[in-house]
Amino acid sequence: MTRYHFTGIKGSGMSSLAQILFDSGEEVQGSDVETYYFTEQPLRDRGIKIITFDENNIEPGLTIIAGNAFPDDHPELVRARELGLEVIRYHKFLGEYSNRCTSIAITGAHGKTSTTGLMSHVIDGYMPTSFLIGDGTGAGKEDASYFVMEACEYRRHFLAYHPDYAVMTNIDFDHPDYFKNIDDVYDAFQSLALQVNKAIIACGDDEQLQKIQANVPVVYYGFGQENDFAARNIVKTTEGTEFEVYVRNELYSKFFIPLFGDHTILNSLAVISLCHYEGVPANLIQERLNTYGGVKRRFTETTIGDNVLVDDYAHHPTEIAATLQSARQKYPDREVVAIFQPHTFTRTQAFLQNFADSLSGADATYLCDIFSSAREKQGELTITDLSELIERSQVLQLETITQLHKHKHAVFLFMGAGDVHKYQDAFEALLKEETA
Repeated sequence: MTRYHFTGIKGSGMSSLAQILFDSGEEVQGSDVETYYFTEQPLRDRGIKIITFDENNIEPGLTIIAGNAFPDDHPELVRARELGLEVIRYHKFLGEYSNRCTSIAITGAHGKTSTTGLMSHVIDGYMPTSFLIGDGTGAGKEDASYFVMEACEYRRHFLAYHPDYAVMTNIDFDHPDYFKNIDDVYDAFQSLALQVNKAIIACGDDEQLQKIQANVPVVYYGFGQENDFAARNIVKTTEGTEFEVYVRNELYSKFFIPLFGDHTILNSLAVISLCHYEGVPANLIQERLNTYGGVKRRFTETTIGDNVLVDDYAHHPTEIAATLQSARQKYPDREVVAIFQPHTFTRTQAFLQNFADSLSGADATYLCDIFSSAREKQGELTITDLSELIERSQVLQLETITQLHKHKHAVFLFMGAGDVHKYQDAFEALLKEETA
């Protein structure tokens, strides 16, 4: 049995990988900051030891898995090298681990986590499946036939992987602290495409993905009729979405998903396309779609009184627009209130007007101070710069959370990749006091 120590165990991917190794019978522990993150709950549920960063955590006999956010001069990593211990970066370890069975890498600027969650749930109904999802969820099975993993393009980390299948949901400009422009992002995806062993499942509605070149078949899905897998005759209701899937212009089957918004149709089409390629029966796909419970922080709903609070990871203008569309479909008669916390100064600066445009689709908008990541601590930009671009928007502080009170029978969308949950927690506490 190997003893693994995760430096940065609360990271979304790191937490998932730690769960997989623990489930597979390995001894696992890890360190991180004391601040609570939702990704740590599955670790605590398993009894995995979580300690605060300290070079004294590192002792002989450990194999160190290091989170990508932590530099080589991190005290724990320095200590590990002094002791002659093996230090493996997260993405490198995951790349090697994924070769144990049929691997399915889910990547794209948007939709990675939701599609990984849906894919792993559906495929697991067909054959035992291990999975790693970017919401901090993972599971390992010793008899797994498939391994479904979220593969992030940031800093080209996904080039550590040589998957059997790659699902590419879209290509969009993001992570402006690393990528120069959309062409740079495309180049990263093109590089991954040449490392795929069996097939690529790609959204054909995406102009960038139409240009992908590969040494394996590229199967396209989408709304466009020219796609190999096309969704037609779409019916949207407050209960979910129904659509027919045509495979190369021949009716394959009708499907229903208890999900909302165009992006959820595309995510489902990606799953259906790969399952068809692997011979999974249509009736089994539908059974698993019916029982899909979603992933963390992706339109996660809480109802208090006649108010609906939604926790969502949306932190890019495209994602915000998709979340608003989902809310409009499911709750067409309610006021939609956006509470948004920008994530990183570089992203906020790069997409300032785009954020303003997408948030203008809400009935009311509240903005929280910009959240800086581990890679940056400050910037010249302030939340006021964004607020000035959105008519009638207001800046929200924890101390002024009562501002939200004036919205009755509303849907409150708490969006962001930082700690926007603290605003939702405060508002929930306020609402519960009233209903007590």
